[in-house]
Amino acid sequence: MATEKITFKGAFGDTLSAKIDYPDDGKVKSWVLFAHGFSIGKDLKPIRTISKSLVEDGFGMLRFDFTGLGESEGNFSDTNFSSNCEDLRKAAGYLREHKGPPCVLIGHSFGGTAALKVADEIPEVKAVATIGSPCDTTHIVHQFADQIEEIEEEGEAKVLLGGRPFIIKEQFLEDIENHDIAMEISSLERGLLIFHSPQDRVVGIENASHIYGHARHPKSFVSLDGADHLLLKNPADAEYVAHVLAAWAHRYI
Repeated sequence: MATEKITFKGAFGDTLSAKIDYPDDGKVKSWVLFAHGFSIGKDLKPIRTISKSLVEDGFGMLRFDFTGLGESEGNFSDTNFSSNCEDLRKAAGYLREHKGPPCVLIGHSFGGTAALKVADEIPEVKAVATIGSPCDTTHIVHQFADQIEEIEEEGEAKVLLGGRPFIIKEQFLEDIENHDIAMEISSLERGLLIFHSPQDRVVGIENASHIYGHARHPKSFVSLDGADHLLLKNPADAEYVAHVLAAWAHRYI
């Protein structure tokens, strides 16, 4: 697998860090764009595993860090769901201009919610896959629910996400209230594949049910029985996701 480090400008003009993985011979069947979860990053091991498996099947994949995360520039506290969606659009634009248009859009957790939001805006995207994704933007607040009052009174608060401190501002709360993801899902004109673990303790399995219920056909659900939210507990979980993804995506490219 060949990996190319690239950068592009994000929602606020900050330089975002990304990696493009593709077969050594340079022959790419189709391009995949991956959006990581809330406060994580492009280099999480399961994401790398998924990319490697897809590349072995002839796909190329762009994975990037959202504004203010990982190796990307910018202030995370100034970001929100809207800026994440714009970062994703910018990533699609880079891929289209420099490599080839993204035909498959994959999102993990909150990144999957963003993928559902923007998929219809990227004309070349034929298929969308979500992994452990919330069915609405407000779901994310449960991760810092005990500090909502502080955020509203002080304008911001330091919260722990995945054991790391981040500043969440009131603008973030205001922004997530302005998105109707159910409507976006119901009008989605793309093939849809939903991965979710019944044992997911971060984003409950009922979210997958809601996404599936709102979506049109063609739609599919794959249970990741026994897997954790980040797919870290068992490396085979990420490999399974990748192999199913590759087989499914071939129907749409």
